[in-house]
Amino acid sequence: MNWKLLESKDVYRNRWLKVRSDMCELPDGRIMEPYFVIEVPDWTNMVIITKDEKIVLVKQYRHALGTTTLELPGGILEQGELPMSSAIREMQEETGYVSNEVEFLMKISPNPALNNNTAYFFLATNAEKLTHTNFDPFEDIIIETYSKDALKILLEEGKLQHGVQQGAIYKALIRLKWLNW
Repeated sequence: MNWKLLESKDVYRNRWLKVRSDMCELPDGRIMEPYFVIEVPDWTNMVIITKDEKIVLVKQYRHALGTTTLELPGGILEQGELPMSSAIREMQEETGYVSNEVEFLMKISPNPALNNNTAYFFLATNAEKLTHTNFDPFEDIIIETYSKDALKILLEEGKLQHGVQQGAIYKALIRLKWLNW
């Protein structure tokens, strides 16, 4: 079932992205070449629920889409950083919210056909805005909160465009018992 890696060459590399071209032997002996793999950093996201049961989302421009999106706060997992520490750091830096009730939700491979990275998702409940934001140099973020009903409308209308985050949002809604089955 597994492929055998015969050769691997870097095609492009910078600090955020590496593209490599692999030559692989399939179990039946066929050779797949080139098979491009995009190596990008692992990242974390936090589903933040406030004490008054609102979800905290961030609005920011996404140049690849050419539009502004609503998303979960999060960012790149720094080298040597634990995923939960990264998610807590990103929550505080991007939103100013703090919570002592943080739990692991899930980890997934965002696009296993092309990418080798992992996304980690956490749930923070009873969060309070206690600190100032500390955006990265190129972050231009607007923080918004939404009620349960408003969040359901956003989901139903497809207003949350980050597809990888939707699974974590739904998992959080199930855990919080916010969905009507």
